[in-house]
Amino acid sequence: MGDLNYCPKCGENTLIWDGEKKWNCNACDFVLYNNIAAAVAVVIRCGDEILLTKRNQMPKKGKLDLAGGFVDPEESAEQTCVRELFEELQLKLEPSKLKYLGSFPNTYHYKGIDYRTLDLFYEYNTPEKFPVSLEISEISETVWIPLQEIDPDDLAFDSQKYFFQHHYR
Repeated sequence: MGDLNYCPKCGENTLIWDGEKKWNCNACDFVLYNNIAAAVAVVIRCGDEILLTKRNQMPKKGKLDLAGGFVDPEESAEQTCVRELFEELQLKLEPSKLKYLGSFPNTYHYKGIDYRTLDLFYEYNTPEKFPVSLEISEISETVWIPLQEIDPDDLAFDSQKYFFQHHYR
């Protein structure tokens, strides 16, 4: 994140990265914070099986992922779950059936930049497996995998690896 050098306010080459979360401009006192982005991940569960998606774009193209995505401005985490699952899977989700499970930090590396995120995990139980209509640009396929057979090394993101190894067994 320290690659930014020019101040967006005054244009001088005086922007200094503090190594953690903000840039300061010595010329005009401008401050730019690199705040955490919120994202959701939904564990869609049918009995002992979990619905995972296979990523069809970078980062981590080809890796397994939970359905979800970034929270938009003016949107709650639950609204994000509903929007993302409809966009990705054409699944109409009843928000009252979402169960919050916890949150874990993550780094989303995209086009040479590390975006720090806080991933909020939700569970959505379904009584039966359902047909999925995919948003092919984001997801190449879906798979139902028994919880005990999920290999953390096959998952795209560290937050999900940690979640399945330490929190959701």
